[in-house]
Amino acid sequence: MDKILDGRHVYHSVLDRLTGQISDLKKATGKSPGLAVVLVGEDPASQFYVASKKRACKKIGVQSFEHILPATVSESELVAVIESLNKDDEVDGVLLQLPLPKSLNPDRVLDLISPDKDVDGFHPLNVGKLLLGLDTYKSCTPYGVCEILDHYKIDTVGKHVVIVGRSNIVGKPLAAMLIQRGYDATVTICHSKTENMAEITRAADILVAAVGVAELITADMVKQGAVVIDVGINRINDETLEKGYRVVGDVAFDSVLEKASAITPVPGGVGLMTIAMLMTNTVQSFRNRLA
Repeated sequence: MDKILDGRHVYHSVLDRLTGQISDLKKATGKSPGLAVVLVGEDPASQFYVASKKRACKKIGVQSFEHILPATVSESELVAVIESLNKDDEVDGVLLQLPLPKSLNPDRVLDLISPDKDVDGFHPLNVGKLLLGLDTYKSCTPYGVCEILDHYKIDTVGKHVVIVGRSNIVGKPLAAMLIQRGYDATVTICHSKTENMAEITRAADILVAAVGVAELITADMVKQGAVVIDVGINRINDETLEKGYRVVGDVAFDSVLEKASAITPVPGGVGLMTIAMLMTNTVQSFRNRLA
């Protein structure tokens, strides 16, 4: 197994697979999957992610529908857009790009997305199905982590997986995925109130960092030979670079690399996989609609 778990390679592998599937589906039905992205405001990071998703759609043959709304949009106006997309037969997936402006309630709006088009896997109904081990749309970032583990044939059965971070976007759904039959991992979640965290992380066969703190996980917190998955994406100031910053993960990569049997880099690790699995969910939604 390669020591560096190359998310870019897995991303392209997934997109190549989906391209073939979509081509076959279009030949059989004359139709293509459609993904609608709703962006509110002008957050630079959100604009970057939306552009990346648009490129992925173009690459594999998914129709891309963009709805760009001003930061001043009212909640009722945003709700009307979501409800219209729920009814649109050309749209198989609806994605509301987060974060929203503070004037809007993300939980209320996300709950209004049809569970059948919730390709981000955030709707409470789909989250509940995930925990129960039922077929559903899996949250894209943890789904991407699992895809990397699968691609590199990393054994999780009976292994101790420690997840640092308990967010609804990564930590909790990833734990729900890895305890299911097939993965059969024993999962521990650490968070900001965890005592003696280093003792727990040192017990991990597979350590997942998803807390959003730059280089929180240091070499002394990692067991020799552990697999380390870094979900974090953080900017830290670096005046030696023209752009004034560099991007790092939640893991101190250089030092942990010496102890890990395998590790995801940042960038080039989990980040792209979120988009790959969003595309996977969208194609699955299209298949479901045809069934």
